[in-house]
Amino acid sequence: MRKIWVLFVLLPLIGFLAACGSDAGANGEGDSKEITIGYFPNINHVAGMVAEEKDLYSETLPDGTTVNYQYFPDGSSFMTAIETGDIQGGLVGPGPAMNHFTSGAKINVVAAGSTGGTVIMARNGADIESPEDMVGKTFISPRVGCTHDVQFETLMKEEYGITSSRIDGEMKHVTGKPATYASMFEAGKVDVATVPEPWASSIEAEGNGTVLIDTPDVAYGETLPAAVFVTSQELVNDNPEMVENIVEAHKNATTFIQENPEEAKAIAIKKIKDITDQELSQEVIDNAWERIDFTYEVEEKHLQDFANSSYDLGFLEEKPDLTGLVDLSFVE
Repeated sequence: MRKIWVLFVLLPLIGFLAACGSDAGANGEGDSKEITIGYFPNINHVAGMVAEEKDLYSETLPDGTTVNYQYFPDGSSFMTAIETGDIQGGLVGPGPAMNHFTSGAKINVVAAGSTGGTVIMARNGADIESPEDMVGKTFISPRVGCTHDVQFETLMKEEYGITSSRIDGEMKHVTGKPATYASMFEAGKVDVATVPEPWASSIEAEGNGTVLIDTPDVAYGETLPAAVFVTSQELVNDNPEMVENIVEAHKNATTFIQENPEEAKAIAIKKIKDITDQELSQEVIDNAWERIDFTYEVEEKHLQDFANSSYDLGFLEEKPDLTGLVDLSFVE
């Protein structure tokens, strides 16, 4: 009789635990009811802004899915969030994505976000008329080894033979948020900035600096994805349907930008103000837009070439092999 009573108590409990275990999170073990998408408040990431403002992820994900958004100041914090599962996907520069992949991170680039948009700005009064004048000067980038840093340092090394003091060269390097570069120019704290749009156009409009090297002349300026859409390999393997739905929304956002540029610009102005508390003028947005191509297409060769440059500059300890990083099955 006691055995029967024990089974009577345990069977409902076992059923309850099984039910709890069946409601999996976004790791692909079941249908997630909540996901988080990440991006930066940069013009290269307008697809993230449009997708949020137009609620495009809710259109492609299963009914009842809650979509959250998280904003990042740099690629390192974004990649950490991908690896820990705090976000399920989003836009980041190719530099952090490749650096983390070569360090063992289990991630996939499943689409691009945009190309172009990196500009090298010189502070007014810094006595810099050409890149050759960078000897002994200080430049700023968002992070050490980030996309914009590698683009600038590759150009300076290959074209002018000038390198950072990090590798016993002639330029001093500091880091900071792009939204602060105009004020740092005004205060005379840095001489040159390798800047993602719209902050280059903002510096131009405020009269604190001038273009030293424009987008087409920066290393990989028009071929390298300025932003890539990244998710975890675990999510790709365990829940490819979710990844397909996420990428489909991202593609829809990109198409919207291509077909509705003026509305997309208005969304970018609004979202950047919401996130950074800085309101950009129409002039700044229009100028920045001219330097960027919004696309979800990505070529692995361009990423590999860029990664080789990261290695040549000493940002990577071993020559990188990006085999397995890019998964184009979701954009084909």
